[in-house]
Amino acid sequence: MHAIIVSAQGGPEVLEYVERPDPVPGEGQVVVDVAAAGVNFIDIYHRSGAYPLPLPVTIGSEGAGTVSAVGPGVRDVAVGDTVAWASVLGSYTEKAVVPADRLVPVPEGVPAEVAAAAMLQGLTAHYLTHSTHEVRQGDQVLVHAGAGGMGQLLIQLAKLKGAKVYATVSSAEKEKLARAAGADEVLGYEDFAEALRGRIDVVYDGVGAATFDGGLQALRPRGLMALYGAASGPVPPLDPQVLNQRGSLFLTRPSLVHYIAERAELLQRASDLFGWIAEGKLAINVSHRYPLAEAGRAHEDLAGRRTTGKLLLIP
Repeated sequence: MHAIIVSAQGGPEVLEYVERPDPVPGEGQVVVDVAAAGVNFIDIYHRSGAYPLPLPVTIGSEGAGTVSAVGPGVRDVAVGDTVAWASVLGSYTEKAVVPADRLVPVPEGVPAEVAAAAMLQGLTAHYLTHSTHEVRQGDQVLVHAGAGGMGQLLIQLAKLKGAKVYATVSSAEKEKLARAAGADEVLGYEDFAEALRGRIDVVYDGVGAATFDGGLQALRPRGLMALYGAASGPVPPLDPQVLNQRGSLFLTRPSLVHYIAERAELLQRASDLFGWIAEGKLAINVSHRYPLAEAGRAHEDLAGRRTTGKLLLIP
């Protein structure tokens, strides 16, 4: 089989397309023939060393495909099942080894590529809008990078919950995508803080350094900032007294792994997502597909903000 291996941390050039022996599943493990693997900013952090990993390593944290082998002790997954996963390292490959208890069944009517595209970002959007801050009818919600894969999902889920959604974008083309996802108002990064000052119940920020201060200004007293990523760089250290001065604000830095740690929670969130997709209530915008061998180009395009929607690698 072929896989992407990182032997030294660095730029996209360190992503090596190599041959490896076909894997054999161990106790509680499953081998999946990968139909598609999602490309996410966390993959860039793993590749670059921002989130260090033991080397060499196959990166990639989500995917979907067909089970081709099961290891000892596996009872609820069978050869031929279509399955998907998130927050499991090693998806940039033709054959992935995944713990059986981290797999979710993909229902009929949801293509494997769509399932792969929905997992990491979709589960993240689910916990952000249903758990980190449970969006309610009439909430005022701000979504940064509204044209990106995460942004479009957050907009749609917040609208399903009855919120008024504001989104930030960097171009007229991206404004169209944010509005198509359901955003009520779309603003530029240079003026959103002043336009929304003191009005927002929750800010969903995956941009980080460039938008953080403005997001705090936009929040109403006792509003919540959910900082779930740092595409523009990490946020500098913050004096907690700032949160007091700006209205007893709440700040959290959540991660998906803590919201799907229990299998029952993982299955419930995935079931919701796939149900909404099958019913046409949630659209997954797969905007770019790359051959597995061109993982470096996918990373360059994602980091360079040359893409919108979801990026997939196709083995």
